[in-house]
Amino acid sequence: MTAKDLISGAVISLRPGDIGSDALSLMDELRVSHLPVVNDLDFFGLISDSDIYNKGEYDQPAWDHKLMLNRVYVYEDQYIYDVIRVFSEQKLTLLPVLNLKNQYVGVITLADLVHHFATITSVDNPGGIIVIEVNEKDYILTEIAGIVESNDAKILSLYVNSHPESTRLEITLKVNRIDIGAILQTLYRYNYTVKASWSNADSFTDGLQDRFDSLMNYLKI
Repeated sequence: MTAKDLISGAVISLRPGDIGSDALSLMDELRVSHLPVVNDLDFFGLISDSDIYNKGEYDQPAWDHKLMLNRVYVYEDQYIYDVIRVFSEQKLTLLPVLNLKNQYVGVITLADLVHHFATITSVDNPGGIIVIEVNEKDYILTEIAGIVESNDAKILSLYVNSHPESTRLEITLKVNRIDIGAILQTLYRYNYTVKASWSNADSFTDGLQDRFDSLMNYLKI
C-alpha cells in the first residue's frame, strides 16, 4: 500500500492568498493542525495553526508566512511505513503527497492513515493474539510461521519490537484462530517465551474495536 492509495478524497489545501483567520477556521472545521499551501500543482509547504498564532497576523495571506512553511511531504510511490514514519517524526495531522515531477497530488490525513492501518493489521478480523520474546539471534520467522501453520492456523499480522540496549525481540502475532491453546503448547515445546496471549478473541477484539471506533469518532470519521 503506497502513499497514492492513502490520499484523502476531500480537497484540503490553502491558496497563497488565503488569510490566516480563514486558514484557522478550515483547520478547526477539519480538525487538523496543518494545511498545505498550494497553487494549482505547485506545493509551497505546510503551515500550522501555531505558525499563524505565533505570527499574530490573522488578516495576512498564508503566503506571507512562507518563511515558516515546512516543506515536508512524501512521494506517491512511497510505502505506508514511510508515511507512518514521517507522520510520527514530524508530529503531523496531515501529510502532502507529490508525484515524481514534484507536483502536488493531495494529502493523507491522520484519520485516513489510521483507517488503512487498521485494515492491514487485521483489527476487524477475529482471531487470537500471542506475544513472544526471543533472542535476536534465535529469531527465525519461518520457524514461527511453521509452528502456527502446523496447528491449522495462519498468521494474519506480525510485528517485531526491539528493546533498547538489549538483544531481545518482542514479536506480536495475530492468528486466524480463536482457540490458540495448541499453538501455545507448540511454542512452549520449542522453548519460546510467551509473554502474553489472548484467546478470548471476541472480548479482546471488541475492546480493540471499541477503542478504534472511539478514535474514529474523535477524528470525526
